Amino acid sequence: MTQAGRKLPREFYLRDAREVARDLLGKELVRMSPEGIAAGTIVETEAYLGEADRASHAFGGRVTRRTAVLYEDVGRAYIYLIYGRYWCLNITAGAAGTPHCVLVRALEPREGVDLMRRRRGLAGTSLVPLANGPGKLCLALGIDGSLYGEDICGGTVFVREEAVPPPVKIGSSPRINIDYAGEDSLRNWRYFIDGNSFVSRARTPRTLPAPDRL
Repeated sequence: MTQAGRKLPREFYLRDAREVARDLLGKELVRMSPEGIAAGTIVETEAYLGEADRASHAFGGRVTRRTAVLYEDVGRAYIYLIYGRYWCLNITAGAAGTPHCVLVRALEPREGVDLMRRRRGLAGTSLVPLANGPGKLCLALGIDGSLYGEDICGGTVFVREEAVPPPVKIGSSPRINIDYAGEDSLRNWRYFIDGNSFVSRARTPRTLPAPDRL
């Protein structure tokens, strides 16, 4: 069992991406940089199951310069750009050579809030807009393409148990913005802390036409 406040070991990520995605909820994502520390509780994730998952960048076994890290060791940062502007942080999971990953979608800010505000260019009293989306949290934490392949079990970007783990009631729904993925877009592989105001946005679960498996 992982000790409170301890950095998650690589073995944590050596599991089905759906399990990892659920178990990351309530953990703390930490970014260490020359500017200081910024950290927040993970409140929303999505699982991507590799070559058989139409929503995955590795669907069909495509190995490109962008997806190469998915085929390497687990517990690595898979970072890519969306809309030509926003970075997204994923953590590789499953087993080495199996291109599964978990997208970290939203955080509840905990440490380094002033630094997050400066990076986001946001003032005001509400913490909700700082990191309630995958692009927002990367901006707030100073995560970009330079950290592609970074060891999540290292000292630059990592996940740790919170000192006092919060009670977590997990909700699930289909993943967001993957309507192109056909039947796979209906799978309830988005996980979130139910009732948490820092979750990016609500989405009503839809029924799968087939068993929720690959």
